[in-house]
Amino acid sequence: MLKIIHGADFHLDSPFAGLDPERAAQRREEQRELLDRLAGLAREREAGLVLLAGDLLDSVHVYRETAQALRSALEAMPCPVFIAPGNHDFYSRTSLWAALDWPDNVHIFSSGAPERVELPGCTLWGRAFTDPHQTACPLEGLAAPGDGGLHVGCFHGCVGRGNDYGPIAPEDIAASGLTYLALGHVHQGSGLQKEGGTFWAYPGCPEGRGFDELGEKGVLYIEAEPGEVRAQFVPLAKRRYEIITADITGPLGALSAILEELPGRTSDLICRLILTGEGERPDLAALERTLAPEFYGLTIVDNTRLPTDLWRRREEDALTGLFLRAMWDKCREEPDNPLWQLAARYGLAALEGGEEAGV
Repeated sequence: MLKIIHGADFHLDSPFAGLDPERAAQRREEQRELLDRLAGLAREREAGLVLLAGDLLDSVHVYRETAQALRSALEAMPCPVFIAPGNHDFYSRTSLWAALDWPDNVHIFSSGAPERVELPGCTLWGRAFTDPHQTACPLEGLAAPGDGGLHVGCFHGCVGRGNDYGPIAPEDIAASGLTYLALGHVHQGSGLQKEGGTFWAYPGCPEGRGFDELGEKGVLYIEAEPGEVRAQFVPLAKRRYEIITADITGPLGALSAILEELPGRTSDLICRLILTGEGERPDLAALERTLAPEFYGLTIVDNTRLPTDLWRRREEDALTGLFLRAMWDKCREEPDNPLWQLAARYGLAALEGGEEAGV
């Protein structure tokens, strides 16, 4: 049985454009710390192989500290490490993969055609992106022999047709003859899949970078032998992106309703908190002052609605009624657009001289 750590899509040195410069620099440093946790996991699980299936780097521009941290972490791994460069960190003569003197235990695939490497008890196959786009299937030309041995692949590509990021059809996976295909490119973990006699998986990215990468992130621990593969997801991320929805309808108030929806620990969360339900407009500034210190990052979105009773006033024969009738029609035309609810709140407050009139 071969123990494998399978990771991909680290996107080291991401710009983190949604954060202020200080927080963005902190997040890049935390990405470098992630490499040490990966090396620690390889030692803890006594891995015989580490497979990194592309996009370890976010672009060709790499901070010196990142290059040093990557080299150090790879050298600390107690086994061979194989890297298949992806579309973000494709192999070229000027890339970091070619420029740096890598440790002896590290093999970087550099060819646009499948390479074969013989290891004790295992045959490994892999290839590199040599350009940001790849219209051919990465598995093209690969046909592992049916010799009863353990054949493992490390590739970057996108399962599905009609893309230019190494399209891989299910039948390509089945025809490969591999025991396990370690893939990178898709940032959501796939769980262990199977086509024909070939098991395959995406581990997903090991650290979320935005609200399109929610929840726990990490790598896969694989136990593989001819004809059989087992996989376990191992969380590695220091921060998590989460979207939490709280219905603030009712007498308890917005803060109490929010607290009921929050997980026990929030200090590592980058959270988008969406308020729903109906009632008086919540005091977003006060909520943010109270809640923001409990999170690494917090954004509050007000999607609440005006109280049902208030809409009855649209029948009034006055300017307020005329305004509410117009807003009522807009809200019915676009029920999922919160801007009309917000416009109704502010407009009504302005008409009646409420506290929100000067906002």
